[in-house]
Amino acid sequence: MNTWQELTVRVNREAEEAVSDLLIETGSQGVAIADTADYLGKENLFGEIVPDVVQSEQVAITAYYPDTVDLAVVKEALFAGLEAMRLRGLELGEVMVSNQDLAEEDWADNWKKYFEPARITHDLTIVPSWTDYEGSSGEKLIKLDPGMAFGTGTHPTTKMSLFALEQVLRGGETVIDVGTGSGVLSIASSLLGAKEIFAYDLDDVAVRVAQENIELNSGMGNIQVTTGDLLKGVDIQADVIVANILADILIHLTDDAYRLLKDDGYLIMSGIISEKLDMVLEVAYSTGFFLETHMIQGEWNALVFKKTDDMSGVMGG
Repeated sequence: MNTWQELTVRVNREAEEAVSDLLIETGSQGVAIADTADYLGKENLFGEIVPDVVQSEQVAITAYYPDTVDLAVVKEALFAGLEAMRLRGLELGEVMVSNQDLAEEDWADNWKKYFEPARITHDLTIVPSWTDYEGSSGEKLIKLDPGMAFGTGTHPTTKMSLFALEQVLRGGETVIDVGTGSGVLSIASSLLGAKEIFAYDLDDVAVRVAQENIELNSGMGNIQVTTGDLLKGVDIQADVIVANILADILIHLTDDAYRLLKDDGYLIMSGIISEKLDMVLEVAYSTGFFLETHMIQGEWNALVFKKTDDMSGVMGG
């Protein structure tokens, strides 16, 4: 295979994740997102000169397909999926679609230009492994090489997960990371003082990528990553369990999470689209959890539940 096919879709920012998922579902081997909002406030963060960029409500989502894929079929599925999104009320804006052929050697590195150092929380900054960014005093750097099929750590669901970890970790905890993906949440847990972290993912490729990212960061010997189906068969007692997965999957781990969490332990659940929020809340409440924190960014939600008999400090307590 000497060439790849590049398909770019321009839509409103709020549809970014839904369209990215749709492109992956149609066979894309990876996506890169160009968003003018990424340049907002950047000079204050990194002190670098950035080009003048006209802000837009639209983002460009570029997907990459092998040359064996029939793009006409992909586009047919894409337009059908976009229409379904419109019918559900998602504001796509003026959709523009374009495509071109791309040499494989160019594609292999083309996506990297969209991934730059990003300060996510007060303490945590995600840094591409191929840059020499050193950070300022007190800044905790997460070196990451996500590969083309895994998140860069800057999506709202991951950002909120990182905020939640920063909120609950005080040092010395045992953390379980369910659906670890790139390993970013496990690495962050270690940097935030967790004593030991056990990371699981159903996908062998994700396990390999997570292990590679862990090895990019020094002092990560307290992280163990392995293949696992949610929390099935796990018997580790944890202070914190974090899962950044789709809502339809999250509801299948709450019973095991309650079983594994120590008293006053925390369950962090992210990746919850607004239309699925009530479903996740209902299952968590029925399991015995109490909601302590609810974070919202756009159409995405992250929830921090507590396993406790002490209602003070939890919502409604």
